Amino acid sequence: MEPGTTEPDRNVNLPRVASRDEWLAARVELLAEEKALTRARDAVNTRRRSLPMVRIGKEYLFTGPHGEARLPDLFEGRRQLIVYHFMFDPGWDAGCRSCSLTVDGIGHLAHLHARDTTLALVSRAPFGAIEAYRARMGWQIPWYSSYGGDFNHDFHVTVDESVAPIFYNYRTKAEHERAGEPWYTGAELREIHGVSVFLRDRRDGAVFHTYSTYARGTDLLTATYNWLDLTALGRQEDWESPPGRGDGPFMSWVRRHDEYGPDA
Repeated sequence: MEPGTTEPDRNVNLPRVASRDEWLAARVELLAEEKALTRARDAVNTRRRSLPMVRIGKEYLFTGPHGEARLPDLFEGRRQLIVYHFMFDPGWDAGCRSCSLTVDGIGHLAHLHARDTTLALVSRAPFGAIEAYRARMGWQIPWYSSYGGDFNHDFHVTVDESVAPIFYNYRTKAEHERAGEPWYTGAELREIHGVSVFLRDRRDGAVFHTYSTYARGTDLLTATYNWLDLTALGRQEDWESPPGRGDGPFMSWVRRHDEYGPDA
């Protein structure tokens, strides 16, 4: 094989070859759909900003880089707080690889801080395990342990019916079972990912819960997938259409960034 060449795409369903004019016509047609999607997303964002909020009356304790912390401390003096519920079971040796993919795509936090917003990770693993994994990954994002507390259970990202009823992604255990989603019922994992957002009233320090999203509701936060969605082969996962371009189930290819082979 000549240097710089690759194996022929024998088993890949590649796009149809067309003239430039044909391509342009198809591209303009797709552009109309993309613009409609952007307008729809803007409308959904407006609805999200219009949601009511719930005052947090419970005191949650965390362990962070400066010792014990409470939920208001996680704001770091800013008005808004975004919490990424990072899957890291107390019994695991490392954090979730899919959550790691998402966190790898987070840019410089100064841009969020400029909008008076703090981003933090929260996991149920002990803080020592969190710090070791954060050092391994090379991240600078604030990361707190909720070990021993109710925070994960109250926001439905730890599945343990002995502590709280299952209500992940706004579905009960029975609803998940009817939908064929056993992985959300504790049958496979106890820790599940999500995002929760909070607002602090500077007048009295009160903290309010404004939003939470789970499952594919966090999809737009995974930058790697958003880049891949622009390509002809997409994410290269079996669930996508057109068929014949995937090489495995959803996220089966994902590794931690220090676990890929030398050719990655």
